Amino acid sequence: MMAHSTTNKIPKSFKSGQAKWIHIAFWVIITIFFLCDRTYLIYKRGLPDFIECAVVRILLLAGIAYLNLYYFMPRFLMQRKYVAYFILVVLSLVAYLVLQSVYDLYLYGYILGPFKREITFSAISYNVFATIWYLILTVALKLSIDWYEQNRVLQKIKIEKLQAEVNYLRSQINPHFLFNVLNNLYSLTLKKSELAPGVVLKLSDMMEYMLYESDEAFVPLEKEISYLENYLELEKLRQGNHADIKLNITGKAKGHKIAPFLLLPLVENAFKHGVSKTVDNAYLHINITIEQQSITFSIENNKLNFIEAMHNGGIGLSNLEERLQLLYPGKHLFEVHDRTDKYSVLLKISF
Repeated sequence: MMAHSTTNKIPKSFKSGQAKWIHIAFWVIITIFFLCDRTYLIYKRGLPDFIECAVVRILLLAGIAYLNLYYFMPRFLMQRKYVAYFILVVLSLVAYLVLQSVYDLYLYGYILGPFKREITFSAISYNVFATIWYLILTVALKLSIDWYEQNRVLQKIKIEKLQAEVNYLRSQINPHFLFNVLNNLYSLTLKKSELAPGVVLKLSDMMEYMLYESDEAFVPLEKEISYLENYLELEKLRQGNHADIKLNITGKAKGHKIAPFLLLPLVENAFKHGVSKTVDNAYLHINITIEQQSITFSIENNKLNFIEAMHNGGIGLSNLEERLQLLYPGKHLFEVHDRTDKYSVLLKISF
């Protein structure tokens, strides 16, 4: 027996438009720390121009930070020109310290350090390490935003790829299924059977759902189940008395939504690899349990011993697993049990 489950999580989507607000919040926090670090200069030393001094320092710090983020890093660091990048960063630090020191001298006649004193070396060394620390914080912020943005783009690409595959699945019906349904319909019309109008109506409903009603990311659960019921009814007609096909539904589907075509690949594979290849006593049993916060879908069918595992059955199931990970991260359980003579799948999704 083999079983596996998927409950992977993915990071939440990050809108690039939020980046500017994160930058603003970052600098507000930096300014608060900067002022708290030097409030004693106001209360204990009574510097009259401290706010003006602090504003100029923050503006100079922001200037060197963004010069590094948007010019030095992309043009030199990302191009692996490490020596040039290091030299430019050092020069920009020196320029910042010179401008800051000149402004301090203009206001007070000495360079501001951690205390009000005229020990120039101590003040400058303090400012150097403080500036490098702020610069590291801005780089960390930029890298974090870039990581979230890159992750957002990757997830968008994955979703678009999976949606393209869903569209591909929607645009085609199993040719053998459609061919046999039409043949059976032709036979019924020749016999003038009362079943013929019902077959036409079911096939029409299926086509309408596939072409027009399943374009949204999430569709009403009752429509998805109705599509599945029509599919099973037409398969029963195609299989005749060859298979025992049962669908049991517990609970109310109304009011819930689900991603389209999550259940169909499991049913299609059960017919393709199980029912249609089993000579005698073929069966396919489906149970759907709908609760307020979840839906549980279980399917079981018998198969011949030599038939390969159905979870290796192509785009349908691989697409299903990827879609579950993207659309229901941490909110689904998907288990496959492949035994010698039967195959079963359990899928549980939390709304």
